[in-house]
Amino acid sequence: MAKKKKKRRVLSYLFSYDMNLIVAVLFLIVFGLVMIYSASYYTASMSDAFNHDPTFLLMSQLKYSILGIVVMLFVANVDYHFWKHFAMLGFLASIVLILLLKVPGLGVTVKGATRWIRIPGLGQFQVAEPVKVAMILFSATLIGNYSGRLDNMKNFITVLIPTAVVSVMILKISNNMSTATIVLGISFLMAFMVYPKYWPFMLMGGAGATGVGALIFYLKQKLDSGDVGSGNGGFRGARILAWLDPYSYESDKAYQSLQALYAIGSGGLFGKGLGNSIQKLGRIPEPYNDMIFSIICEELGVFGAGLIILMFIYLLYQLYSVAQEAEDTFGRLLAIGVFSHVALQVVLNLMVVTSLFPTTGVTLPFFSYGGTASVFLLFEIGMVLNVEKQSRFKKEKELREARMG
Repeated sequence: MAKKKKKRRVLSYLFSYDMNLIVAVLFLIVFGLVMIYSASYYTASMSDAFNHDPTFLLMSQLKYSILGIVVMLFVANVDYHFWKHFAMLGFLASIVLILLLKVPGLGVTVKGATRWIRIPGLGQFQVAEPVKVAMILFSATLIGNYSGRLDNMKNFITVLIPTAVVSVMILKISNNMSTATIVLGISFLMAFMVYPKYWPFMLMGGAGATGVGALIFYLKQKLDSGDVGSGNGGFRGARILAWLDPYSYESDKAYQSLQALYAIGSGGLFGKGLGNSIQKLGRIPEPYNDMIFSIICEELGVFGAGLIILMFIYLLYQLYSVAQEAEDTFGRLLAIGVFSHVALQVVLNLMVVTSLFPTTGVTLPFFSYGGTASVFLLFEIGMVLNVEKQSRFKKEKELREARMG
């Protein structure tokens, strides 16, 4: 009898998940697959690289989505404290992965940026995705170790230094400012959640806004006078100027942003209908990547776009709820880290697509094409599922013991 009860409890543990979180994730995955097919079938059917197969990108993304779901469910049954032992290893591995981008034959350069590593026989993957997971684990461990002493700005800055180093490496080696910002932003938000005072952040926010304003003014003056060169500063400065005055750069730096706005504006309330986008027919480059939200707006209108935003809000609410209910600081910080990752990418992507922010390479989770991103994001969701599971089972055990006592 005791063995049967134990077996039932084991099975109950293995197959017990936070269904609210699972449903939110599966909805976004399925919706994302539909939109990737809709946004990519024309480009894929016209391209030699995709064998003129309209379903090429859909099937590739479906394969990685299935793999990601399997990974998520497996990780959901692994005690999240187990990953704490790999925090330092993950930090060191992140540095090594970023440095490998400089190795000839391994680093893959696309459009002037080296962000992928090619492994013979296995294909290529984007380095930024495993780095994000590793830095969430490392930051959760480091910040958790400082949690009792994180009551002054000196310690707050100290816990951010390792992540800042990795972020600078990402920026300098892979020329990927968006990922560098997201990686640092994740750690910043994790530390912010456990820092007891708020006024320093109000000061930092004010100083940051002033600095951004001054930078924009400076770049505009330099660009107008033709003093900005063609290096990284000039490239990013030109993007900012194109953001400020897009119609002066409509055939160059602002082309993609303007085409995305045309797609959004033409969608209206209910859109042109699924599959009926005009902008994806060669006007928006790679519409299945960073700018896929503009295709969603064109085909499904404000209604469809609003539904997706609401589902992201629901997902973030579930992630935050897990963080609130976590049984220890490490679990809370893990959930906050995943929450921050999803929130930052969604907000930045939507701001870029709607031209509220200068163009930068930020993908929309679950919707933009990318197998590596899907698998590692679902790995993160799996860790959060285990945090929720551990917390729930502990409370149920305490309740049973209280009733028996």
